[in-house]
Amino acid sequence: MSQDVKLPLDYFKHASLFWTDLLHLMSGKPVALTSVGPSRNWANDAKKVITELIDANDDLIEFNQRLTEYYKQLSEAWAESQKKVNAKIPTIPQDVEHLEAYKRVWIDIFENDFTQLFDSGKFGENYGKLVSAELELSRHWENITNVILHSMKLPTRKEIDEVYKELHELRKRITKLEKNEGKTNAE
Repeated sequence: MSQDVKLPLDYFKHASLFWTDLLHLMSGKPVALTSVGPSRNWANDAKKVITELIDANDDLIEFNQRLTEYYKQLSEAWAESQKKVNAKIPTIPQDVEHLEAYKRVWIDIFENDFTQLFDSGKFGENYGKLVSAELELSRHWENITNVILHSMKLPTRKEIDEVYKELHELRKRITKLEKNEGKTNAE
């Protein structure tokens, strides 16, 4: 990310965190004292969600830049391929019999050009960074979801995954015990 863009983002992040801290200090305790149940937890955890949203902003900007570059590369490859097809069309007779020839030319040109694009280092680098940025955004969303679930006294994804894992292990043990009991009864 260029320095001229990063400086305002850092300022925004710093200012947002300052005001979030200030609001949390000023209103967090009275809100928490007057809140009951999940609202009390939410009052205490709201700062975590806001902080995570502010942190996610940088990753969202990175993701959008990479996504824009991704579609730019695809559209440029498409336009270039279509120019090549259009240049070859006059050499193919324009009748029904030669429609298959046109389709083969179109497929061959597009296949070659897009294979070159997908094999290029520039495309691979951008695509890798796009996927990384998307994973970072997913991590932020998961963190926000976990904070909200925790505030509402609901199980988090990690806790649910642990329960599913234990359930799977229990099913395996029961199946094994049933097989052993079947063998014992058969004897």
